[in-house]
Amino acid sequence: MALALAPQLTAWALILVGAACAAPRVLLAQPVTAAASQAMSPTSPVHNRPASVGWSQGIPAQDPDLVAWGRKIYLEGRRPNGEWVRGMRYGNVQASGEAVACVMCHRRSGLGAVEGTLQISPISGRYLFDQDARAVVNMNLRVRKAFNQRHAPYTFETLAQALRSGVHVSGTELNPVMPRFELSDHDVQGISAYLRQLSASWSPGVTQDRIRFATVITPDVAAERKKTFLETLQAVIRQKNSNFVPGQRTMSSAAEMVLKTQRVWDLDVWELKGPASTWNDQLTAFYRERPVFALISGLGGDTWEPIHDFSERTGLPCWFPSVTAAPDQAEDGFYNIYFSRGVMLDADVLGRHLRTLQAQAQPTRRLIQIVGPELAHRRAAQALSTALQGSGITVEQHPLGADTQGMLGGMKADEAVMFWLSTPQLETLAKWPVPKGAVFFSARLTGGEAAAYPTAWTTQLQLVYPYELPQKRQAGLLYFKQWLSTRKLALVDEILQSEVYFALDYLNDTIVDMLDNLHRDYLLERAENMLSLREASRAEDQARDWISPRQQAVHSGEPLRALPYGTPSARMPRPQAHRGESYSSMTKRESTTIYPRLSLAQGQRQASKGGYIVRFTNPTAGNIDVTAQTDWIVP
Repeated sequence: MALALAPQLTAWALILVGAACAAPRVLLAQPVTAAASQAMSPTSPVHNRPASVGWSQGIPAQDPDLVAWGRKIYLEGRRPNGEWVRGMRYGNVQASGEAVACVMCHRRSGLGAVEGTLQISPISGRYLFDQDARAVVNMNLRVRKAFNQRHAPYTFETLAQALRSGVHVSGTELNPVMPRFELSDHDVQGISAYLRQLSASWSPGVTQDRIRFATVITPDVAAERKKTFLETLQAVIRQKNSNFVPGQRTMSSAAEMVLKTQRVWDLDVWELKGPASTWNDQLTAFYRERPVFALISGLGGDTWEPIHDFSERTGLPCWFPSVTAAPDQAEDGFYNIYFSRGVMLDADVLGRHLRTLQAQAQPTRRLIQIVGPELAHRRAAQALSTALQGSGITVEQHPLGADTQGMLGGMKADEAVMFWLSTPQLETLAKWPVPKGAVFFSARLTGGEAAAYPTAWTTQLQLVYPYELPQKRQAGLLYFKQWLSTRKLALVDEILQSEVYFALDYLNDTIVDMLDNLHRDYLLERAENMLSLREASRAEDQARDWISPRQQAVHSGEPLRALPYGTPSARMPRPQAHRGESYSSMTKRESTTIYPRLSLAQGQRQASKGGYIVRFTNPTAGNIDVTAQTDWIVP
């Protein structure tokens, strides 16, 4: 999780950051002054500024009415009185309202973005007005040295000219993508006031050398599952903190080394009790007692909606919890990121599959849904009924009960049954005859292909399968499993443990990339931008034939300082191909987790968006391998 720099590279790293901040990589670059270079030093007064003061030191208090006026323009492209803001792009393309809102390009944090080859500069106050020399943003995920560029501080007059006429403070022309706005002086004053306080200080939970997180566990989680979850979560955090040694340069980038932005992680466990209607008050009390920067991972049972709503209401990021079903409103929020929609996605995948069979003259006349006792089971069944409306398939829903056996016994070959059941309910089916029609289960609910499905059913049974196929995911999980071994943790639940490991590993990579811009909105923006690039790069790195001891330490969790360079015995052998797969094909991976591919675009909040329909490869031999019957289905 943290890659050390050799001592002989220290001087080079110092030169690198200073040069990168001054290099004319973008249109409006200005040289770094001697004073600014001095301020970047880890021993400078700026570096040691108390976290309570943040970055707004020296900025006068802003009129709250002006800040509110500017916020409305920035986020919505309209004034508080309801008037839309208008602007012109490319000289003659008129636009207004949300289409010209600043947030569309500069994002909620004001820290900019990269769109293709276009670098959208940070415009929060410490970048626009203060010229704080420690204000450094990585402006290109593919090039670690492409930081934001310095320029003279803006004044009211130069800001007004930039917004209205597209003229940079240096006198050069701004990119034509930037609108030329129709703004009054009051509008410009409002925007200026809003930008001065935007991302001005670290978010709650962050201090100079520590960052506090919490994880949430709902009361309906089984004790053994909770134990496995906490052991994995806490082991990752211990490993992360073991790589942080004060006074040693164990940073992963030159900028991080110079700015000394690495922090120790603290973790609180928020265990909820009682009915879901009381969870908001419990979460509020936890947060009031000790604020945290984000909720990380997390473990839910029947519902996660109260936690989701709390995060949206308080602006507290909730980072890749392990839940059965994401709330219905998940895609409409900003502060919650999920692996997928859960069983709601499974329902849509199966619905798409059955519709495809209808179009291929393999019609299903009737679908019976056998629904378990949990809320997630009922939500999934209703989602599948909705997905099949107008398909010509008659859809029924029945609870698992005494009459289920007779209903299944009366099925015909052109009918199908979908079981929305979890592992405990599978035992009930063992004494029943195999239905004549197609039989489907949700692998997410049952725990995957290794669940205790009735043996007689496996020749006919099909799974809605949201994970990478077992014979292909071994390479992606190679380092995770090696890490478990090194930390002396048993592989109890591959799905859950790999989700926890990925969530924290990706969180660490994202925070490293954020440098000292520890703002909650920016965390989520970087998560959107980094995920697919990070996964492709990490998967390629992990597929190399040989791994040096120090690289191996990063993945194993051992402190880097314990493994000197050039230790032959520490060489790790080539990863082994599994189940007849060639090594060359094994190295071509897009993922380092149990999902075949994870990606987010701006505004998306579910990283995995599809699934397979699979059958058991050789069920009569007791083999739990599965074979895909479909391509990856994205509803």
